[in-house]
Amino acid sequence: MTIKSIPRLLMTGGALLLFAVAAFAQSGSTRPRRVNPAPTATRAEPSASATTNNAPTPAANANSVTSPRRRNNPPAGNAPTTTADTSRAYELLQQKQYEAAARAAKQIAASNPNDSEAWKIAGFAEMNLKQYGEAANDLQRALDLQRAASQEDANTVDALAQAYVLTEKFDRALPLLVTATTRKGASPDAIMLYYRGMAEYQTGKAIDAERSFNAAVKVNPKDAASLYYLGLIAFKGGRLDDSISLLNRATLNDARIASAWSLLTTAYLRRAAASTVEAKADADYLSAVRAGESLTRVRTDAEAATLFAQALIGAKQFARAAAVLEKVTGGDDAKGVTLYLLGVAHSRANDFPKAIAALERAASKTPGDVNIYRELGYAYEISKQYGKALTAYEKGATLAPNDTDFKESVERVRPAVQKQ
Repeated sequence: MTIKSIPRLLMTGGALLLFAVAAFAQSGSTRPRRVNPAPTATRAEPSASATTNNAPTPAANANSVTSPRRRNNPPAGNAPTTTADTSRAYELLQQKQYEAAARAAKQIAASNPNDSEAWKIAGFAEMNLKQYGEAANDLQRALDLQRAASQEDANTVDALAQAYVLTEKFDRALPLLVTATTRKGASPDAIMLYYRGMAEYQTGKAIDAERSFNAAVKVNPKDAASLYYLGLIAFKGGRLDDSISLLNRATLNDARIASAWSLLTTAYLRRAAASTVEAKADADYLSAVRAGESLTRVRTDAEAATLFAQALIGAKQFARAAAVLEKVTGGDDAKGVTLYLLGVAHSRANDFPKAIAALERAASKTPGDVNIYRELGYAYEISKQYGKALTAYEKGATLAPNDTDFKESVERVRPAVQKQ
């Protein structure tokens, strides 16, 4: 039997691209977390695992300092009313004995609830202990007392803003961050601008966020997290060239940001799929391969491997794609999309027995995915298993009744079944 015009879509656009975008979306948070030391306890950062458990990674290592700014000034901006009482707690804070400092400060606050300095020291200690929820509560108490006495302290404002960011209370963080980045006579801090951009982004103010991230990058051109967000905003706005440029800068300055590598790979895949010039598309697929390979250096899970394999398939490196996917599909927890891509890779490499095995598993995992039956039908047909090919094509036609490829495939295979 001569097989004519059997649909063998390479799937570098269309469904495969959708898989790429889905993998990016599932790969983790669009809110990266910092791994660089921060001016206070920590800096939230593009998660180096956007990552392994589909959620933002815990905040990175805290920079053990006593102040929410880089300088080691005393936690109080104004002379406390109970210096004698809080001096021991502050001394413990300076010595980085954070648990003891928090305990001492809380004891003072319990006996004197109006002591803003005690609440502030407790909050700073808790920030260093990564107890961000408790820190936010105590710093808010401190700030309320300071404001009541008309003695608002900039360090308390900044630390509280970061505590709210790290507890994902972005609506409460934002007004504090606006205050922190618009003080008269002071140059805005790049990290506080980054936090402001994050809070604006997370509260749906993408235009404002882009402005803040650009301001952060102006202060610190190597701010990888802000560059990542700018790349993300450009990506969502359909500005792929800008997105790719920004994400390349982000990954150049910090190669540990998995979410940036993931999005960069996806952006290259999307631009390649949209290209009308074959040479440009091929170049983008190769760039996607390089970005995807870098992703797998910081993430070793199935989703990272799946995205990398999509890039390899786009670059027509089918055997290599299959090898990558084989490593993450051996268990019962393998996802249908990953098995489907494994089947595609084996099919394009003309290893049809392995393609069939992978696609049959994919169909059992996601029986409603029409693309599986297109590939599975082809693999059966080329292997002259016409009865199974007909069943696969008919299943696809049932799922996609308006798809002419399935109708043509059914009509092409049916005579061969009758002859067997």
